[in-house]
Amino acid sequence: MSQGNSCVSVTAQQARACTVREALDRVGGKWSIGILIAASQGPIRFTELERQVEGISRRMLTLTLRNLERDGLLHRHVFPTVPPKVEYTATPMALELYESLVALTAWAERHRTAITTARAAYDQEHGAPIG
Repeated sequence: MSQGNSCVSVTAQQARACTVREALDRVGGKWSIGILIAASQGPIRFTELERQVEGISRRMLTLTLRNLERDGLLHRHVFPTVPPKVEYTATPMALELYESLVALTAWAERHRTAITTARAAYDQEHGAPIG
């Protein structure tokens, strides 16, 4: 099922919840946070994002950039040069989100060791996770 069809035939209240869930899914995605934080610092090129967002493939970076642009969180500016130069900038909506994303990543960094320890203890007690 495509992302666009996940909230078809729902009540008004369900539609609001669906929109919120979709927005949180987008900005909380594995790659979106790093991209939005980087773009919030000022205009950034594709190759710079590729270097800054550790572990992202070119394909996933392209898809994530398109989705963030579609959602109004990034603006894509193509310069008429050869080869084409493309820069991405955070929109005002993304800039509003910036402090929350920084706080979330700081929280994750502070607690990553505790989470790893908790997972290991859980897996030892309950067996390795499935999948």
